[in-house]
Amino acid sequence: MDNASYVTLTRMSGLRRELQVVANNIANATTTGFRREGTVFSEFVVGAGRNEPSLSMALGNTRQTYQIQGGFAQTNGTFDMAIEGEGFFQLETAQGLRLTRAGMFTPNHASELVNSDGHRLLDAGGAPIFVPPDAREISMARDGTLSADGQPFAQVGLVRPVDPTTMSRAAGTLFVVDGPTEPVETQGILQGFLEESNVNPILEMTRLIEVQRAYERGHKLLESEDERIRNVIQTLGR
Repeated sequence: MDNASYVTLTRMSGLRRELQVVANNIANATTTGFRREGTVFSEFVVGAGRNEPSLSMALGNTRQTYQIQGGFAQTNGTFDMAIEGEGFFQLETAQGLRLTRAGMFTPNHASELVNSDGHRLLDAGGAPIFVPPDAREISMARDGTLSADGQPFAQVGLVRPVDPTTMSRAAGTLFVVDGPTEPVETQGILQGFLEESNVNPILEMTRLIEVQRAYERGHKLLESEDERIRNVIQTLGR
């Protein structure tokens, strides 16, 4: 295989991964709190010998998450919460602390607030939030303070990573931070709302078509190179 084929294959490999990312974005266009992803391409230069020019290949192994605010959908749910501005909810999972923007919670059998996967929501002090089972009305202030019949009983904690580059996607709408976090002081939480996905389906469909066409062009180039090499071999073999 010649150099042109190697370069084209590295580009096609990155485009294949980008297709997977874009398809996942489209699939989660209606997922509460989902954050759009993108693929970051970089140049990988390989030396081909003392008397040969180096090869410049394309790598698409890095994913970037876009933390742009999504729209708000009003649900009027007592334990539905949407973050306005920066910050993430803290969830206690079997794999450790996870962050999320998906604010759909409900009390479990122990009257603790959990998400749809059963992960417990944590308060500002890092403890699970217990909802008084005999409360007739639950209200929440914009700073995350929860009150039962007018009496405060907990405050939802919002945090963010000290270094944004240490945060990566764990699964779905969950993120893991490989480093310290800090509380968000200017927090704003809306009760009875959910933050929608920040994916724009039209833009993603457009990008999907562009990537598919680029992949097809690379495939045609490989076929042309293969045909050229085959013709050269046949001509020299006569």
